[in-house]
Amino acid sequence: MTAQEIRKLSNEEIEEKIKNGKSELLDMRMQNARGALEKTHRMSALKKDIARMMTILKERENNGGVH
Repeated sequence: MTAQEIRKLSNEEIEEKIKNGKSELLDMRMQNARGALEKTHRMSALKKDIARMMTILKERENNGGVH
């Protein structure tokens, strides 16, 4: 997910995506520990997406604007 796509979402939608992403990341970590995860590159991509969403939320918080 690109920053432009994230910026089009509301704060609530972003927070929900972060929550779901963290849950998915936990599941991936469990699968990886068992050796059952085939697409390990997806973990790093998901971490970056979560960080990107958190950064955009923080920017909105600092600017005082609700988008």
